[in-house]
Amino acid sequence: MFDQRIEKLREIMKDNSLKQILVTDAPSIFYLTGRWIDAGERLLVLLVKESGTPLLFINELFPEKVSSDLQFVWTKDTTDSIGLLAEHIEEDVVLGIDKNWPSGFLLKLMGTLGTANFVNSSLLLDRIRAQKDEEEIEFMRAASKLNDDAMMMLIDSLDEDMTEKEMEDTLKVIYDNLGADGFSFMPIIAYGKNGANPHHENSHRLLKKGDSIILDIGCRKDNYCADMTRTVFFGEVSEKAREVYETVLEANMKAIEKVRPGVKFSEVDAAARNVIEEKGYGKFFNHRTGHSIGIEVHEYGDVSSANDEVLKPGMIFSVEPGIYLEGELGVRIEDLILVTEDGYENLNHHSKELTIID
Repeated sequence: MFDQRIEKLREIMKDNSLKQILVTDAPSIFYLTGRWIDAGERLLVLLVKESGTPLLFINELFPEKVSSDLQFVWTKDTTDSIGLLAEHIEEDVVLGIDKNWPSGFLLKLMGTLGTANFVNSSLLLDRIRAQKDEEEIEFMRAASKLNDDAMMMLIDSLDEDMTEKEMEDTLKVIYDNLGADGFSFMPIIAYGKNGANPHHENSHRLLKKGDSIILDIGCRKDNYCADMTRTVFFGEVSEKAREVYETVLEANMKAIEKVRPGVKFSEVDAAARNVIEEKGYGKFFNHRTGHSIGIEVHEYGDVSSANDEVLKPGMIFSVEPGIYLEGELGVRIEDLILVTEDGYENLNHHSKELTIID
């Protein structure tokens, strides 16, 4: 499987006239090798050339089993790691560089190699990672199933005596009990007017009757991320809040129904945005409709008006329209959607019916 991913990368390298690239961020190295290594401030580089065994430059502090699919180049804290890396790079050939590589490493390598020509090669690997293979799809289904179960348990745990922060702590216990590997991002638990901030930080606020409750949660399982949002109400729901909820739900469903191979990301965004604008809430939907997801919770490819790339089978992204009324409430509804050969599969199954909890 990992050999196939390396070969896919080499094919797209050839199409772009690149003979050597440096892969430096942990998620991409995991994708290509099956090894998740958090090297911190130390050098970690996978050098992939047009042929031959890829070289993994890695500090001895991170022991890895030797295997035939990789050649390890070991470094110490006292090693001139960039000098060692430079010895394996062809200076007269364009070098592809990761977009996330720290400038301290990049600038030193540029100084060492002198006249070498550097280009950003991240997009090559991003586009391969955007289309999940069957194993990845199963991992995403499993993580999303855990998230569905966690959402049900979290909603059942809501209580007027528990703050947003306490609900965050409750969610952590739920994930542990379900066998998840922790949060894929810090959850957003937003009561009432706090929900008008799409990126609200959980507080000590308690529930009040009539509050909307945004629950934006995600877990990790087997190095793949889940992400889902549901909005429920405490005690009662006003007519205005009901209208807002039904508008967001319609936007969510219209956008999902638009998904199939060949459709543009921008068209999915428009399907959601048009519903909200027609109901007069357009200026209160102030973010893109979604983002791609997989090994990382936010990956290359977003569901926005600026992205005219077409959907392809294997892509997975969120559809999460929202309406945010400052000083009043927020509503967001989010599902993860897989593009199939002839349409879509919704990876989330927790109910989206308007729910009032006691």
